[in-house]
Amino acid sequence: MPAYSTADIRNVAMLGHGGAGKTTLCEALLHLTGVTNRLGSVADKSSHLDTDDEERERGFSIDSHVLHVVHGGKRINIIDTPGATDLIGQAIASLAAVETAVIVVNASAGIQVNTRKMFEYAKANSLARVVVINRIDSETANLEELLEGLKASFGDQLVPFNLPGGKGKSVVPCWGANAGNGSPDFGSVAACTTAIVERVVEIDEALMNKYLEQGEVSPDEVVARMSEAIAGGSLVPVLFTNARAEVGVKELLDVLATHVPSAVQGRRRVLVVNGEERALEPKADGPFVAQVFKVLYDPKSSIKYVFMRVHSGHMKADGNLTQPGEKKGHRPGHFLSFQGASHSEVDEAIAGDIVAVGKFDAHIGDTLHGGLGDGRIPMVKFPTPMFSLAVEPKARGDEAKISDALRRFTDCDRCFTARQDAQTHELVINGVGDMHLRIVLSRMHRQSKLDVNTKPPKIPYRETITAEADGHYRHKKQTGGAGQFGEVFLKVSPLERGSDPPLDWSWDIFGGSIPGQFESAIKKGVTELLEEGAIAGFPLQDIRVSITDGKHHPVDSKEVAFKIAGKLAFKDAVLKARPVLLEPIVNVEVSVPADNVGDITGDLASRRGRPQGQDMLPGGMAVIRAQVPLAKMSDYHSRLSSISGGKGSFSMELSHHEPVPANEAQAIIAQYRPKKDEEA
Repeated sequence: MPAYSTADIRNVAMLGHGGAGKTTLCEALLHLTGVTNRLGSVADKSSHLDTDDEERERGFSIDSHVLHVVHGGKRINIIDTPGATDLIGQAIASLAAVETAVIVVNASAGIQVNTRKMFEYAKANSLARVVVINRIDSETANLEELLEGLKASFGDQLVPFNLPGGKGKSVVPCWGANAGNGSPDFGSVAACTTAIVERVVEIDEALMNKYLEQGEVSPDEVVARMSEAIAGGSLVPVLFTNARAEVGVKELLDVLATHVPSAVQGRRRVLVVNGEERALEPKADGPFVAQVFKVLYDPKSSIKYVFMRVHSGHMKADGNLTQPGEKKGHRPGHFLSFQGASHSEVDEAIAGDIVAVGKFDAHIGDTLHGGLGDGRIPMVKFPTPMFSLAVEPKARGDEAKISDALRRFTDCDRCFTARQDAQTHELVINGVGDMHLRIVLSRMHRQSKLDVNTKPPKIPYRETITAEADGHYRHKKQTGGAGQFGEVFLKVSPLERGSDPPLDWSWDIFGGSIPGQFESAIKKGVTELLEEGAIAGFPLQDIRVSITDGKHHPVDSKEVAFKIAGKLAFKDAVLKARPVLLEPIVNVEVSVPADNVGDITGDLASRRGRPQGQDMLPGGMAVIRAQVPLAKMSDYHSRLSSISGGKGSFSMELSHHEPVPANEAQAIIAQYRPKKDEEA
């Protein structure tokens, strides 16, 4: 058994915008607790965590990194996540493994895109939140204004547990035995202490009544309920740090070890079995259930490591891991505890802990059971990767190697996908942004010596119909021997936009005019056209098809005849049903300096963007939301950088499809050269 119990475990994710100092803060935690004998640095490439060549070269985290420290008798598992908006996938995945999200804010940069995004993601997933204002020694930081801005953005639940002193060279505690030792640069220690007490007592009616009647409650009573208040979001501790000088780091450790919820107190995950939710109790004598939140391929050994959060039960290395529905499982061999790039074996995986297993085929989000088990833990939701590139190998014969390399990247990042487009025959990779895909391709070159040419892919348009129509086709072919005969009458009508599945099929034949044995052949023909498209070569969607009548021949009717008849009858109906071309519309969120708002809104309008609102943020920044056709966003990264002087950032995700304006649709349709329908 490990030297710690489930109640001793604290699971924490370091989240926030790039440049906030999350990795430096983790390095300080490792050094202060004696795990490392020197303070690693991202700037001089000596970090214990950013060990990948690509990370060292670029100077920021690309992958999430798992580490752990022991403080105050508590085991604190920490996931250091990337802060770049393009690399948000691994940060989101880490939320599945923790009870507490530590949002790290750059004191001089203030509230940035990922600050807001990750705070809201943590809140939406019912995680406890802690805010750390780092780099408090910055000469350009206005810490008092930033604190007020954070409260305005995220609520009055944010209460300082310490305040900066000595112009960022120290911190003054606002809670505990040492509260008030020192002079803060701003604010009142007493006011912060009162705010902490009031936020805690409001979750307990009896404690609240005592506080109102007597004017105070004992510190022990507050501490007894503090973890619960933090877990429920009633209290969000704010701490000030300067990680590079290790200022405020011990105070952060104290809060993580003493006040944030343990694996027992924090958010309970549920197991969904046949549509019913069953709460998972984090106890050792329960059934073993874990969820995969990270996959790593070691660049040197190519070993695949699967990281999992154990939510219930315990298992030793000779146990049996299975996925729902599987009968034959996988013996872990060894459970591993990672410390950055290094790892050590652990005797047993217990509820609440984070462990890894090598040479195991599982994917992010998978639920693992100990032996035969059923049910899945819902995974956090990821944004749809909307930035795409078409890639082709520079060297002939590399196709299979490239596909295998890309598969590994898709294993490691739920926001990266690769697919072979059936219509264009292009190999298309999708990510959150241009930098995301460039990093993948750079790593593929560095790790596998594979190079590709890239180009913008064709926009994934869709086709649909806007009216009801009847279709008919009679296929008759006689070549001397046995002939081919099949005749189909059908009706099409539009479904609600975005229907799933895209085809609603109805077999409404009466009297045996077409034998039921040919239904699958007709449906195969209809499905074929559904994938090929009728007006511009893009897949059809949102269509109801009803087969109403037809004829057959006792000798000449064959499946191939009814497949062709079904396909061309469907095409006949679609062309009569006022078909339209649909384009993907994306939700775009742009963060820029307030001075650039006018230029940005004008540029989005020129791209047929529709404004959805905007917010002014502390620190002279603004967030602009709009819906824009994906086809108009291909050059937006460079345009935004030009307008904002490199200070702007944006994110986008698929919203819906809607009809393309008539003039643009005609130009797209005019490029379509349909292949001749074979009537073999």
